[in-house]
Amino acid sequence: MVLHIRGAPVIPGPVRTPGELWDSRRHRIPGRFRARGGLVIPLALLGCLFSPLAAHAQSAREIIDRVDQLMRGESSIARITMDIQTENWDRSLTLSAWSLGTEHSLIRVESPQKEAGTATLRADQEVWNYLPRVDRTLKLPSSMMAGSWMGSHFTNDDLVKESRLVDDYGIEIEFDGTRDGVDVWEFLLVPLPEAPVVWGKIRYQVSKEGLLPTWTRYYDESDELIRTMTFSENRMMGSRLVPTVMTIRPADKPEESTVVRYHELEFDVDLDEDYFSLRNLRSGR
Repeated sequence: MVLHIRGAPVIPGPVRTPGELWDSRRHRIPGRFRARGGLVIPLALLGCLFSPLAAHAQSAREIIDRVDQLMRGESSIARITMDIQTENWDRSLTLSAWSLGTEHSLIRVESPQKEAGTATLRADQEVWNYLPRVDRTLKLPSSMMAGSWMGSHFTNDDLVKESRLVDDYGIEIEFDGTRDGVDVWEFLLVPLPEAPVVWGKIRYQVSKEGLLPTWTRYYDESDELIRTMTFSENRMMGSRLVPTVMTIRPADKPEESTVVRYHELEFDVDLDEDYFSLRNLRSGR
């Protein structure tokens, strides 16, 4: 998974030798990259560059699915900072994140010290939080998935979302042309009947050059804009060109924001389902 934390310093990455990965405690753990031609974000995000594609060359669903998979990937390890700004306080977190497919993810707070070890785990259909200060493991009910994660403008569902957009939404192209000198597509996503989603609709802009997302706007069932997520600072991470910064702003409080920045991101790493266990959830203390 990939995140940008606003205000946090860029954390220099270690010099890696082939076949080594960096874990959350700044030790090296054995591993190897799997050579795959596909895309790698719970993030499941996470190598190849895309050339511009004409709208007739693929459907709206195919385009959105490729962009969605860009941010997911088959497996990933990331080091992230998250900067949260509200009208009453500011907060910065450093995170480590692991993901495997669409059903397994683990996010752990590394700093500040008072929050270190706090973690969220998704394993299959269950989501758990670990609170090291009271040494408690809590299972999150579905009713809490729309709640704020660590006081940010991201929800629990944002960070451990397992479903693909094409599974939950009908998708059509609303605009095909140039915005501010950039060739883009803009898509309208409307929930399918019985889809387990909270949004009344989503609008999604994608740059044709590289098939990279530029912004996503989320609306409620009354067609009111609730929040906007923007994507920026596209960089090569491993073998992929991806946005390394994501910023969320609530529509009713535009002076507030949460910024997630990826500093380290590895794709197609060797992880298995056993890694995403309650024991490992608690092991980061």
